[in-house]
Amino acid sequence: MKDLLSWPLTERAQITGLFTDIDDTLTTEGEITADALTALGELKAAGLKVVAITGRPVGWSEPFAGRWPVDAIVAENGAVALLPDAGSAAPRPLSKIYQQDAATRDANFARMQAVLARIERELPGVTRATDSPGRETDIAIDHSEFTRLSDAQIAAVVALMKSEGMHATVSSIHINGWYGDHNKLEGARWIVRELWQRDLDAEMNQWVYVGDSTNDQLMFKTFANSVGVANIARFVPQLAHLPRYVTRGERGAGFNEVVRSLLD
Repeated sequence: MKDLLSWPLTERAQITGLFTDIDDTLTTEGEITADALTALGELKAAGLKVVAITGRPVGWSEPFAGRWPVDAIVAENGAVALLPDAGSAAPRPLSKIYQQDAATRDANFARMQAVLARIERELPGVTRATDSPGRETDIAIDHSEFTRLSDAQIAAVVALMKSEGMHATVSSIHINGWYGDHNKLEGARWIVRELWQRDLDAEMNQWVYVGDSTNDQLMFKTFANSVGVANIARFVPQLAHLPRYVTRGERGAGFNEVVRSLLD
């Protein structure tokens, strides 16, 4: 990882859009700080496209999608998107779109609840995330938000999810599992097609991705302009793919550094 200050001006000048993780990237101690929120608004005011992509549930994301200056929040690791009405004052009305049809979602939901019950039954001390009631297309186990799990416990949860045929990924706070081919990268491709009728892969050098943990590494691998906020140091030993650049500040302060590098 290179210091963010080494990001060439010629590359920064091409950026027209930004994807960002939410927890521990935009937020600090569970809240978005004033500087990070202001930075989002400055990006939008400068004409950049801004999309948050998160493992958080769609229900949890709704109030933020209506109030934050973003074009969309893609929730549940790429499965569902919240689109605010651009012409309205905050809180803005939202529309919701999915990658899976209703029948598939219903069938997968029933399967996932059975897996969730098995995890809690068979793995002592392991419990579902407190935001689980807002989830429609995945399940989540808390490992660092309100409950602290060991590396061995996290690995056991991931292994059980995979044994049930699920995709599994670990964020800075949760272990997420789901059925389907979506992930953060497919969610990014999908939302660019849906909102702007464009091909993300054809314009990858015009986008930057900002993240902080293991569930961001596919994005770090794919985006040449990828940035980790400084608290990514916690996950570096577990990452097969590192971001190209790293900020000096952690969490929201680090995100603000990225915005400053784009706008200043």
